Amino acid sequence: MNKVEVLKWVATVTLIVGFGLMSAGITEGWYLQIGGGILWLSAALILKDKALIVTNGAMTAVGIIGKLLG
Repeated sequence: MNKVEVLKWVATVTLIVGFGLMSAGITEGWYLQIGGGILWLSAALILKDKALIVTNGAMTAVGIIGKLLG
């Protein structure tokens, strides 16, 4: 498994755990969600996958803005 594949799997697991924590009412899961989004955005940039860049960039930005405004 190459480094990008490892990065994608770590990002995926991070997002799943973060969303699980948030769904359970543990607000610290937000940090994992943002971290997972940043990891996925990094992988997308390495792969030069525009759809993933937009999706993960937007989701991470919305998550940060929502936290700051909430």
